[in-house]
Amino acid sequence: MLNQNSDTLFSQIPTVEGVKTQLVTKTRGDKYIWGIVVLLSLISILVVYSATGSLAYKMYKGNTSVYLFKQISFTMVGLTLIYFLHRVNYSVFSKVATILYFISLPLLLYTLLFGAQINDGSRWIKLPIIKLTIQTSDFAKLALFMFISRTLSKKQDVIKDFKKGFLPVIIPVMLTCVLIMPANLSNALLTGASSLLLMFIGRISLKHIGLTILVAMVPLLIIISVAVATHKAGKAPVAEVEKPMVAEKSKIFIRFNTWVSRVQDFIYPNEKEAPYQVQQSKIAIANGGIFFGLGPGNSHQRNFLPQAYNDFIYSIIIEEYGLIGGAFIIFVYLVFLYRCIRIFRKCPYAFGAFLALGLSFTLIVQAIANMAVTVGLVPVTGVTLPLISMGGSSFVFTCCSIGIILSVARNVEQLEGNAPEETEIEIPEEAEESESVQNPIPKHA
Repeated sequence: MLNQNSDTLFSQIPTVEGVKTQLVTKTRGDKYIWGIVVLLSLISILVVYSATGSLAYKMYKGNTSVYLFKQISFTMVGLTLIYFLHRVNYSVFSKVATILYFISLPLLLYTLLFGAQINDGSRWIKLPIIKLTIQTSDFAKLALFMFISRTLSKKQDVIKDFKKGFLPVIIPVMLTCVLIMPANLSNALLTGASSLLLMFIGRISLKHIGLTILVAMVPLLIIISVAVATHKAGKAPVAEVEKPMVAEKSKIFIRFNTWVSRVQDFIYPNEKEAPYQVQQSKIAIANGGIFFGLGPGNSHQRNFLPQAYNDFIYSIIIEEYGLIGGAFIIFVYLVFLYRCIRIFRKCPYAFGAFLALGLSFTLIVQAIANMAVTVGLVPVTGVTLPLISMGGSSFVFTCCSIGIILSVARNVEQLEGNAPEETEIEIPEEAEESESVQNPIPKHA
């Protein structure tokens, strides 16, 4: 006889609608942030496909589908990371923050000394098996904000004290920025700026923050002084004239001339021809006009603009969609920041609140820097536009940051009673490890 239990009833087979319902049911966190992630991901696929036309012609004989499928693959991987990370109890990130931070330091040092050199900068390491390059500073930033969020939550009782409150926070920030700076000065400055914003929110003394800013200004003043002095004298930068042995052999000083040159281009725009990429970026913006631009896929400057699919992708957006399209992107990022601030205000635990706000700060500051470079407001940097630039390690770690933010939002949603009870086993939250439980954010923070 046929064993009726050996077969599956047709009614038990999940339908497409059932799968969708289950997925939505298990998707928690801020729905607006989820919508922003999906929207920017779709925009990224469309714009990257358009911006990589010339690159595809050069590398793959015009086969543009290669970069299209590559970006779709990165998008799917990123969304998967976001989903699984947002399902993790965010207290876990407090427990692993110290480990990840102390892993990031030797990675940065190794990258600085032995990393793959691309465009005169040692920012990447190559994975031996999959042959993928990773920018270790992206991992270091993620680990840093986990670590300082944990430290701020632990030190709220002594946060105004220089030795007990300030030094445990600022030393990790300075170590990370110092290791990032030789290869990527702009990334180091943005990381430091985001950290200072979080420290201010975390009630660090203003005089201590001011002292940090003064110390950070020293290398900037040196670069600006060299740029001004060499410009007035009509000479090349010191490092290029003298060529000391240490400067020739060490990667630490290899980008000094680049920094000086970019400062000179920015300070003396009328006396010196603007950098080629800035020229092409401004042409792209002019082509876009005020309203609706040239239309999707109709960019002209993608054939001339270096890194049109990466660092200068915002120019392509304006060229194809006009200033209205560019303004819409800014609006989306502002909504993202607003929703993250809302999570910060609603989260009753210090670690989760600081973590969500710190990670959102670094993403928004990066976006502002990218767009400012595009329109010529600041010197040229090498930062990407979060969730829009062509996929790479920056895209992956951006998705990791958003997944962690949504994990905090999910916890807030559950505490407010807006989410139904979940049946899966949650990772337990240990009181002795979760300092955020013991140290709620002061009302005036």
